Amino acid sequence: MIAKPEWFERRKYSGWGVTPRSWQGWVYTLAILVPLVIFQALPYWDAQVRTAGTVFWVVFVLLDLLPIMVTLKKDEREYKNEAIAERNAAWFMVLVLVIGILYEIVISGLNNEFSINWFMVLALFGGAVVKGVSSYNLDHKGV
Repeated sequence: MIAKPEWFERRKYSGWGVTPRSWQGWVYTLAILVPLVIFQALPYWDAQVRTAGTVFWVVFVLLDLLPIMVTLKKDEREYKNEAIAERNAAWFMVLVLVIGILYEIVISGLNNEFSINWFMVLALFGGAVVKGVSSYNLDHKGV
């Protein structure tokens, strides 16, 4: 749509997505952030309008940048490095989710009222299902 792939590169060291590579990428980034900050700072809108405007803006930016994120070229070494980094990040997130769930179980047990954050349980269970399905498909494709 608006952004061009040559303006960005894959974000390697600070999360997921893309980072500006050229001055056009930095101008694009500012053009995305400045209107959002101004929209949030002005006191003219209530919380519902702010939320709707922010969701619209985020969806617009994602629709603009997702094709770039998907099509950025990587060599074999970059694929391998990214796979290892993603695996390590996933293990860390699993560990934190398990610790969080166990913490909630212990605290709620001490307070004699069982409660648990089902979104954390869903994230863990969903991750296990996705891993299983992915492994099964890769095994049967001979990868």
